Amino acid sequence: MNYTLFAPAQLSGAITLPASKSISNRALIIQALCPEAITVENLSDCDDTRVMQQAFAHDNSTIDIHGAGTAMRFLTAYYAQKQGCRHTITGSARMQQRPIKILVDALRSLGADIRYTDREGFPPLDICGRSLTGGELLLPGDVSSQYVSALLLIAPAMRNGLTLTLTGELVSMPYIEMTLAMMEYFGIEARRIGHTIEVPAGSYRPASFRVEPDWSAASYWYEMAALAPSASIHLPGLSPHSLQGDARIEHLFAPLGVSTHPSTDGIELRKSDSHIDTYTQDLSEQPDLAQTLVVACCLLGVPFHFTGLQTLRIKETDRIAALCNELNKLGYKLISSDNSLSWESETVEPEAHPVINTYDDHRMAMAFAPAAFRFPGITIANPEVVDKSYPRYWEHLRQVGFTLDTPQKGDSTL
Repeated sequence: MNYTLFAPAQLSGAITLPASKSISNRALIIQALCPEAITVENLSDCDDTRVMQQAFAHDNSTIDIHGAGTAMRFLTAYYAQKQGCRHTITGSARMQQRPIKILVDALRSLGADIRYTDREGFPPLDICGRSLTGGELLLPGDVSSQYVSALLLIAPAMRNGLTLTLTGELVSMPYIEMTLAMMEYFGIEARRIGHTIEVPAGSYRPASFRVEPDWSAASYWYEMAALAPSASIHLPGLSPHSLQGDARIEHLFAPLGVSTHPSTDGIELRKSDSHIDTYTQDLSEQPDLAQTLVVACCLLGVPFHFTGLQTLRIKETDRIAALCNELNKLGYKLISSDNSLSWESETVEPEAHPVINTYDDHRMAMAFAPAAFRFPGITIANPEVVDKSYPRYWEHLRQVGFTLDTPQKGDSTL
């Protein structure tokens, strides 16, 4: 099934965003490690969180996490320290192409018993849980922050705790800071000095916890507000004082003509007169916002140079290549490297009836849907991929006036 989209003449309404899957998944690991009951409210209703809930609820010997990258990294670490239990973790074909060697090597150095069942360095994994010694560990700072968070979350269960030193360039630090803040909320006071994080051995303490709405999901509404002729979108529950690094989207979209206004119960997005001639930005701390910003800049005609994108190559798809391919269909010729994307105003003839491939990547679908403001009738392939993080995305688009047609067999958009 595909969706062909037509945007409304003006954008207005109130949208209840999904709960943060990043916070939800961290809360589930802490809940599983805590010796006493923890109450977690407003868990994310998305595929990534659901597979973790199912893993803990059923505790089967084989765990299929499908395409959930966070679940693969977090559960690998969790099961490595679960003494006396053996688990095999597998996933989708794409997941079995996503490297995990750095995390496995780190866990092995701390005492874990993990074996690859197929290709060296990649899932599936066979894990025999045992008591981990912990101690000192060096890890490159430019790897996925999920590796770092996975290790930090289980560090209190290690006999000697964990002293983790990140070497070289640091990326995605807000996600690591989110992990440390949640650990502190549940009683584990880690200490960070420069690039070194010390986590003492101990136990999480029970506390009630409510997951806040997802700022990453809010980014698509910022994009729509930037592209719409007029906009007034209310997003209840969002606070600039958030655990999430992606709350920075408020500042990243300000130069693109979107202003953020506090309300009694959240924020409101409105159009502004702000304009930028060329956009240069290091996104190493917010790589999940790259697709939204890249598509928005192209559609607004703003040349850009975004760096810090090295982790995009190993996400649900190679997001750098995917953006180049799909924006070319809309007439924009991007320049890419291993860690950057640029557009210098070079255009080609756009396709008459563009069909955007989503590559099993939720963020490709959500970042390209707002293009309907510039390309009426644009088609999004496999729109169900949004279930990974924002299951009600298409429902919310209809709520504010988007028309979503399902092309019939034989239509030119298929």
